Amino acid sequence: MATEKKPGYRDTLNLPRTEFPMKANLPEREPPRLAWWAERGFYQRLREARRQAPVWLLHDGPPYSNNHAHMGTAANHVWKDAVVRQASLIGFDSPYVPGWDNHGMPIEVQVSREMRAAGLAPDRLALRKRCREYAAKWVGIQRGEFMRLGGWGDWEHPYLTMDHAFEAEILEAFAALAAKGFIQRGLRSIHWCPTDRTALAEAEIEYEDDPSPSIFVLFPLRSDPRGVLSGLEGLAAVAWTTTPWTLPANLGLMADPSAESRCAPAGTASCWPRRSSRRSRRSRAGTTPRSSGRSRAASCWAWCARDRGAALRRSSTARRS
Repeated sequence: MATEKKPGYRDTLNLPRTEFPMKANLPEREPPRLAWWAERGFYQRLREARRQAPVWLLHDGPPYSNNHAHMGTAANHVWKDAVVRQASLIGFDSPYVPGWDNHGMPIEVQVSREMRAAGLAPDRLALRKRCREYAAKWVGIQRGEFMRLGGWGDWEHPYLTMDHAFEAEILEAFAALAAKGFIQRGLRSIHWCPTDRTALAEAEIEYEDDPSPSIFVLFPLRSDPRGVLSGLEGLAAVAWTTTPWTLPANLGLMADPSAESRCAPAGTASCWPRRSSRRSRRSRAGTTPRSSGRSRAASCWAWCARDRGAALRRSSTARRS
């Protein structure tokens, strides 16, 4: 005799019957869904619907076109897609133009490594041509990966930093700035990689602790148009630095006109140290490069700021070069 089946818990629930499967099965279902979006041109139709609306534009800071999309670049594009879509939902015309950075050391290093492995020693033109081909290949790969994430955008017309039209726009913008006097040519420390023969960005530098001396430097007075410091032959300003490797590019000092300063004898010259506002700071004379290039010993006066006024303290004999 068959026993009667008792109703289970799900039989007590009033659930609708739909065609949605219980299992998401996203790896198989998402590609047809993305293709369905693309076939119907939903992105282009959205642009037409928002054509007269206020523009809300998000600039795509371009990733390097040198490898597969990783978790950082993938998350970056998903967030951008969400921001652009919400702008469209609230009534803005918010187009999205993807972009790629096709220049830089990561691409050059990888291409150089591949060519060395193949036994090739290309000249600069051949290396640049191969870099363009390498970058274009990864633009196509990354574009497919970003589209696979479901992002909407003008994928067929991205902006590439290696496009000649893009490079021409950069030159025209630079020329416009130069014509208005905004461009200044000067000296600046540039990190250089002797292996790859290219400049390095700050983010590409890994620093190692290296002790260096703190020194005092004399900056000779070149001119005194108002005669404020007349009668002080050989006057020089004293500067203290903990980065002596920056001195070759250092051409002068800036002084606050309202700061209190003193002139003190230093051998056969006069020094002009700036008065410090910190308490109980003492100074010692150190190596002081001079433009004359001569080496001689001289007694230097150092400036000390004390709690009850200022006093000059005679320091030990220092060697100046």
